[in-house]
Amino acid sequence: MTDSTVDVVVIGAGPVGENVADRVVQGGLTAAIVEHELVGGECSYWACMPTKALLRDAAALRAARALPAAGQTVNGDLDPALVLARRDRFTSNWSDAGQVEWLNQAGITLARGHGRVTGPRTVAVTHSDGTTTTLHANQAVVIATGSSAFLPPIQGLADVKPWTSRDAAAVRSVPERLAIVGGGVVASEMATAFIALGAQVTLVSQSRLLPGVERFAGEQVAAALRSAGATLHLEVDATEVRRDAAGAAHLTLSDGTSVEADEVLVATGRTPNTNDVGLDSIGLTPGDWLQVDDALAVLDDTGEPVGDGWLYAAGDVNQRVLLTHHGKYQARALGDAIAARARGDQLGLGRWGRHAVTADVDAATQVIFTDPEVAAVGLSAEAAAAAGRKTRVVDYDLGAVSGAALHADDYRGQARMVVDDDRNVLIGFTAVGPDVAELLHAATIAIVGEVPLDRLWHAVPAYPTISEIWLRLLETDGRDR
Repeated sequence: MTDSTVDVVVIGAGPVGENVADRVVQGGLTAAIVEHELVGGECSYWACMPTKALLRDAAALRAARALPAAGQTVNGDLDPALVLARRDRFTSNWSDAGQVEWLNQAGITLARGHGRVTGPRTVAVTHSDGTTTTLHANQAVVIATGSSAFLPPIQGLADVKPWTSRDAAAVRSVPERLAIVGGGVVASEMATAFIALGAQVTLVSQSRLLPGVERFAGEQVAAALRSAGATLHLEVDATEVRRDAAGAAHLTLSDGTSVEADEVLVATGRTPNTNDVGLDSIGLTPGDWLQVDDALAVLDDTGEPVGDGWLYAAGDVNQRVLLTHHGKYQARALGDAIAARARGDQLGLGRWGRHAVTADVDAATQVIFTDPEVAAVGLSAEAAAAAGRKTRVVDYDLGAVSGAALHADDYRGQARMVVDDDRNVLIGFTAVGPDVAELLHAATIAIVGEVPLDRLWHAVPAYPTISEIWLRLLETDGRDR
């Protein structure tokens, strides 16, 4: 590849970078995308897709066993080899040929190699053979390099060669005993997956389980994990890890107990992939999260856009919301904004404007594919209180909804809506229970649309479905006021 000039250079060809480049090209500009690993990024090969493939068979099996007649037809346990084989299909066996073909069809130039910003609107790409290509951007450079697993400073941890989320997602065989350090989404989902695959799972977390969502949701997931055979050490630190001569890992905990396992998965957060993208060449600190404004322009230490506003950051790397779908949401807004600026169009950067990323603040959505599932959007009750919002909280037992009772015998779950008292609109919703993921978008639309609860009474849920929870929440709210 020779030195070239395009309108936009994107560093990172994960879902975020792909979407930025695609929207730029659709807007009439040219784009080059730089990638040193697989086109498609973390989500396609080591996160969203493979992990959900690992979880899906177990979820289907649990659903069948929750019904008396269907449950009688289910015999035996999951075959790990078949689960892993299906996972491999969803990762295309870690080949990005299909993704590269899509780039070609979309008119996006691919530069294979490691990209570094070397100056204003300039990116140097070092290829695997050591040669270098320089890309010049007429309009903008976008950093979309994502994040990697964070390894905490636990004594001896590096020496035991722990798994990260990548190792867990790409596992070739299931260990007999798996210790998981962490209590967030990755830790909880992988505990669910590996229990179903036959591993003996022990989870160690310095916090409660799933601290980022409503407490009742984490408590129900913790109870289900324990019921499935997991051992949970919550609000306890792992202080030391070592392997013995036979290869077994031994974890010492802050409460004096110890854990023995064959493998150790560390899932304690993320760190930005900015160590070697040339931040030092523009006065920023390598390894830092990139601070951005609401237009996703990268800010310098004074809070001003870098240079004349040619540098942007989208996805995990800006630490706004570390979720693939929100990274893609940012990418769509940013790509369209860059194209609009090039045309001289006026941008919509006000609240809920076309080029704003308001949902990152007010309507972040998440589904946690544990048993039971957790679906959440907007603010939790705790987060709303911390923000000084005047709210009321409405809870309802999902198991008491007719559609849920029909969905599965002994259905257990809970739903909560957080309501802004001053405006009488929904600002948060959380549900925990089997198959609650499909409830989430209705709540998201209500929050983004700022629909008054008085109007929601006219959104009649079909009977008998789990969506009847909306009627029950409104009825409860009316009785409590």
